[in-house]
Amino acid sequence: MTTHRRAVLAAAAATLAAATGARAAIEGPIAATRYGRVRGVEVDGIKVFKGVRYGADTAPRRFRPALPPEPWTGVADALAYGPASPQLKTAEAVSEDCLFLNVWTPALDGKKRPVMVYVHGGAHASGSGSDPLYNGVRMARRGDVVVVTVNHRLNVFGYCYLAELGGPDLADSGNVGNLDLVMALEWVRDNIAAFGGDPGNVTAFGQSGGGAKVVTLMAMPVAKGLFHKAATMSGQHVTAMGPIHATIRARTFMEALGLRPDQVDVLRALPAERLVAALKTPDPLERKGSILFWSVMDGGVLPRHPFYPDAPRQSAQIPMIIGNTHDETRAFLGGDPRNFALTWEELPQRLGPELVLDVAPRQVIARYRELYPHYTPSEVFFAATTAGRSWPGHLIQAEQRARIGAPAWMYQLDFGSPLDGGKLRAFHSFDIALVFDNLGAPGSKTGTGPAARAVARQMSEAFLAFARTGDPNCAAIPAWGKYELPKRATMVFDETSMMVDDPRREERELFAVAPFLKEGT
Repeated sequence: MTTHRRAVLAAAAATLAAATGARAAIEGPIAATRYGRVRGVEVDGIKVFKGVRYGADTAPRRFRPALPPEPWTGVADALAYGPASPQLKTAEAVSEDCLFLNVWTPALDGKKRPVMVYVHGGAHASGSGSDPLYNGVRMARRGDVVVVTVNHRLNVFGYCYLAELGGPDLADSGNVGNLDLVMALEWVRDNIAAFGGDPGNVTAFGQSGGGAKVVTLMAMPVAKGLFHKAATMSGQHVTAMGPIHATIRARTFMEALGLRPDQVDVLRALPAERLVAALKTPDPLERKGSILFWSVMDGGVLPRHPFYPDAPRQSAQIPMIIGNTHDETRAFLGGDPRNFALTWEELPQRLGPELVLDVAPRQVIARYRELYPHYTPSEVFFAATTAGRSWPGHLIQAEQRARIGAPAWMYQLDFGSPLDGGKLRAFHSFDIALVFDNLGAPGSKTGTGPAARAVARQMSEAFLAFARTGDPNCAAIPAWGKYELPKRATMVFDETSMMVDDPRREERELFAVAPFLKEGT
C-alpha cells in the first residue's frame, strides 16, 4: 500500500471516527425506565438526565393525586429541566404539568450506588429541583452516588385542603404535593437501578421546606419503605397544619377569587394564573404575610403531626441527620438595612413580631445582654430571632428521636459567608452549597477560598458517608457522636469542626419555657 493511499485511508478513518463521536455526543447516554427510554448528556464524566417525567400532567386532576405517566415509544430527550409548579416568583417556566425529576449518575453500569434524593426548599410555596445549587455533578463524582432532584406541586396546587368543602375525591387534597414526592420515590424504587443506583439504599434529604417535607414523609404510612435514611437542613417542622385551620384558609382563598365555599368545581377549572395571583391574599390566621398552604394532618395521608407528640415510630429505624445554621434569620431579616442599625430602645418592638415562641421581648433582651454583653442591639435581634423562631423545631426533632432510641446526628453550621462584609454569617440555606460542594454556583455566598473549601469537604463527605452506611462518620471530620439526652452532642461545622455538648445551652433554656408550634399550624 502506498504512502498516499495509507494517508487517504487514515484521513477517512479519522473523519468517520469524528463523525461517530459527534453522533454519540449528540445521542448521549440512554437509560431505560419502565415508561420508556430517555437520553441524557455527559458532563465532567457524569451522566445527566434532566426533566425525566415521573407523573402525568396534574392539570386534569387538580387537587387530586396524580397518575403515572403514559408510556412512550422511541427515546425521549432528557436534556433540559422540566417546568416548576406554578408559583408567585420565579424566572423558570411553570406549569401544572410539573412532575419531573433529574438524575446525575457516574455510570449506567448496573452497579448499586447509594441514591440521594433531594427535596427542594421554598416553604411549600416556591422553588424547584433545578436550582444551580442543587446540581449533582460534583456530589455524584465525589461520592460515586446517584443524585436525584424533584419537582412537585406547591402552594394551593399541592396543599389546599378541600376535603370539607368538596366531594370524596378531594379527601387527599391537602397533601397531594407530598403524594407527588411519594410517586417520585416510587419511580426511584422502580427505575433507579437502570441509572446505576441501589433502590434498597435511598437517602431522602432536603433543606428548609424540603427538610420539612422529608420529616412529613417520615410520618406518612404510604411513604414507609421508600427511603432508608433521612437528613434535614433547617427543616424545622414539628407540626403540620390542622384540618380546621386548613379549611379556613381554603374558604378565604376561594373568597378572594369571588367563589362561594360550595363552588369547588369552579375552583378546579379556573386558569392556573388566577390561582397564583390569589396567593397574595393575606393569611386569615397569621398576623403577617400571605396565605399559607402546606402539609395537612388530614387523618388519612397524614394521620399525625410529623414530630408531635413524639417521633414517628414508623421511621424509628431510619438513621437521621438534623442540622441548622447558627444565624438562620439573617436570611429572612437581613434584607432590611434597619435591622443592622437598631437601638436598644427600638429592639423590643422589632423583636416581638419575629418570635414564634411567646416569651416577653424585654425578658429575652435582658438575658442576652447578660450572656453576651458585647452584642449590639442588632446582634441580639438576629440571635434571639434565630433561637426563638428557627432553632426550636430542630431541637425538638432531635430530642424526640433520642427519647425513642432512634439514631440521630445533630449539626450546627458556624462557618459564615465572607461576602457582603460578612453581615449574613451562617444564614438559612447557607449549608446547601457546602453539602453539594457547589461553592461557585450562582446563588452561593460561600466564596471559593480555602476556608469554604475545607468546610465543603467536611460537610459533603459526611453526607456521602451517611448515604453509604447510615452513619456520617468519615475521615474528613472528628468523631461524630449520636444525639442523646442529656448530653446533646452536636457537630459544629467550621473551618476546623468540633463536637460540642449542648451548644448555646443558655439560649435553648431561655426559650424552652414556651411551647413551640410551627407558624401556620
